[in-house]
Amino acid sequence: MTDATTKSRYSLGAMIFHWAIAIAVIWNWRLAETAHETADRAHGAALMADHKALGITILALTLGRIAWRLTHKLPPLPANYATWERVLARGTHLIFYILLVALPLAGWIANSLGGKMIDYFGLFTIPALPVGQNGDLGHSIFEVHATTGTIMIWLIGLHILGALKHTFFDKDGGIFRMLPFGSVGAERR
Repeated sequence: MTDATTKSRYSLGAMIFHWAIAIAVIWNWRLAETAHETADRAHGAALMADHKALGITILALTLGRIAWRLTHKLPPLPANYATWERVLARGTHLIFYILLVALPLAGWIANSLGGKMIDYFGLFTIPALPVGQNGDLGHSIFEVHATTGTIMIWLIGLHILGALKHTFFDKDGGIFRMLPFGSVGAERR
């Protein structure tokens, strides 16, 4: 790997955080969707328990990723990006970080308002936050949580389309900036 390639790629730590969070978010979305679609209440409750535990995992991974990002230099955006692409890329990343913290926190707060603890995959229990009990408010927060989760999935779709555009249409190796293999734009020149 050339020095130019190394500078145009994200660090290995950033790659690990990125892909772990991406897989966890998509998996967690499917858990919630499946839980709501099932007619078996016990199975739905078990899926939601896993959804909550995975949400806490996503929160922890996101806080780790933010710490990593604050202590490791980002590669610059490729020079061929138009101004609108730069603004969209940076804005999308900022919204991702906000949602990756806000969604799990909102779920935890709503759960806590119902007086419920979170079972972390049967390993230990995460206590309810000290927010008191208010089932109506908790339900409202869960509704916002679900809507915002759908927005996150649409944002992931936009992110994937952008990576594919840069990789296959612009041919600047966009997706390979977040992978330890493949040709990044700097290698092509």
